[in-house]
Amino acid sequence: MLSENRLIITPGDYALLTDLYELTMAACYAGEGIADKPASFELFARKLPENFGYLIAMGLEQVIEYLENLQFTAQHLEELQKTGIFDHAPDKFWSLLESRGFTGDVYAVPEGTAIFANEPMVRIEAPLWQAQIVETYLLNTINYQTAIATRAARIRDIAGKQAKLLEFGTRRAFSPQGAIWASRAALAAGFDSTSNVLAALQLGQKPTGTMAHALVMAFKALSGSEDDAFDAFARYFPFATLLIDTYDTVEAAERLSKQVQAGDRTVTGVRLDSGDLAPLSQKVRSLLPNIEIFASGDLDEWEIARLQDANAAIDGYGVGTKLVSGNPVNGVYKLVEIDGIPTKKKSRSKETYPGRKQIFRTINNNLIEQDRLGLATENAQQGEQGLLQLFMKQGRRVSSPETIDVIRQRTADSVASLPSEIRKLNPTKPLKPLISHKLSSINW
Repeated sequence: MLSENRLIITPGDYALLTDLYELTMAACYAGEGIADKPASFELFARKLPENFGYLIAMGLEQVIEYLENLQFTAQHLEELQKTGIFDHAPDKFWSLLESRGFTGDVYAVPEGTAIFANEPMVRIEAPLWQAQIVETYLLNTINYQTAIATRAARIRDIAGKQAKLLEFGTRRAFSPQGAIWASRAALAAGFDSTSNVLAALQLGQKPTGTMAHALVMAFKALSGSEDDAFDAFARYFPFATLLIDTYDTVEAAERLSKQVQAGDRTVTGVRLDSGDLAPLSQKVRSLLPNIEIFASGDLDEWEIARLQDANAAIDGYGVGTKLVSGNPVNGVYKLVEIDGIPTKKKSRSKETYPGRKQIFRTINNNLIEQDRLGLATENAQQGEQGLLQLFMKQGRRVSSPETIDVIRQRTADSVASLPSEIRKLNPTKPLKPLISHKLSSINW
């Protein structure tokens, strides 16, 4: 029996980590004899988050891992039957769940690729019931990591190549699992490191962090001196960055400066977490000219741009809350073809393009000139490249997982290829893909 207190996700739980209607629809498909019809679903965003000019696709690796491990167990079936919801479900439904995992194909744009509204990030081609029940997990994974990666890429673009970017969002992410995904997406989209120890080590990275105000406050209360906290921390972590704004930032910097000049202390870096960061950083730089200055405290790309405009003396940024909990990506997952028949949703403001599609991209002088949305059966025209690639065939991955460094470089290259208008913090003219003649000519 499933434990009501154990809310920790493991691969063995993947099959039940879905919305109820995915399973009820699968039961209906089974009862009506269409569950095994070949179907294609595409995951895309109808529109971009407000003030965003592009998205950075992310989360595909976790999708593949999920699909590789998707399997209903005897316990899963027993728990579903106990609900009473499926009392009238056909026997075929239970036999489908029991006998198979995911046996379909996955086409997707590689992680770190810049895409735009209505362009599919992922296409699933599988028996109808399989393609249906994976919807929830795919949307959760792709939407969240794409949101984080896009924000991280924008922050890197504004901060510049030389700035150090640290992901500090674990305590503000929507769940422990979300925190791991946020760390991964931020690193893959251009951040240098994360404070999340588990995420960093699982990804082959070194975690990064400083200290909290609690350490300074504890020593101050017990010994009466802020410097005692700095001394103690430096004994065990001699190259650590010191947090100097617990009490008076400038006063702390002045004391440290005198100690450095007297040869009594070595300081490699300080962090500022509050106050007006631009003038504070300039004052600290004048007192400690040879150290790195890091800033944190509810930063985002707009605040970083403001600090740069104010000539802040900042070498790196720790970004947390607004990175991991900001503008969501409202990606959707829609049926586009069944049994070779293109399908289309016609709801007002929610129309979809029918058929299995490909994104054909033209790059000229290293910049994206145009995207063309066409049918997957079309050929690329001269100068175009198709973005969606095959990543799984008949339920098995066709290539090894990519490293964070590879995805990070692709993200950097993708952002560099964007037109300058699209890279602005508040773009006014989004890039819209052309619709191919064959796609627009499908009759309804």
